[in-house]
Amino acid sequence: MFAESALTLTQGQPKTINSSGTAMRSFCPDCGSGLFYRNAAVLPEIVDVQIATLDDPEALPPAVQIQTAERLHWMLQVQELPEFERFPS
Repeated sequence: MFAESALTLTQGQPKTINSSGTAMRSFCPDCGSGLFYRNAAVLPEIVDVQIATLDDPEALPPAVQIQTAERLHWMLQVQELPEFERFPS
């Protein structure tokens, strides 16, 4: 999450919808990828930027986990599952 004043778009114009009351979600109008989340009532002057949309998402590793109240129980051990770099064959 970043201060809204720190966000600068360099190209394009996202499509924004009101998803539930004060929650505003912005998407790429061409491919539908989620870009931003804003909620002035809960997070005034804050924009949540979807990490995968950044040029270098590795540069900003997560520091906290939020909204875990409804997390599925099995997510606590997800790191123990087998991994595949691509679809398994």
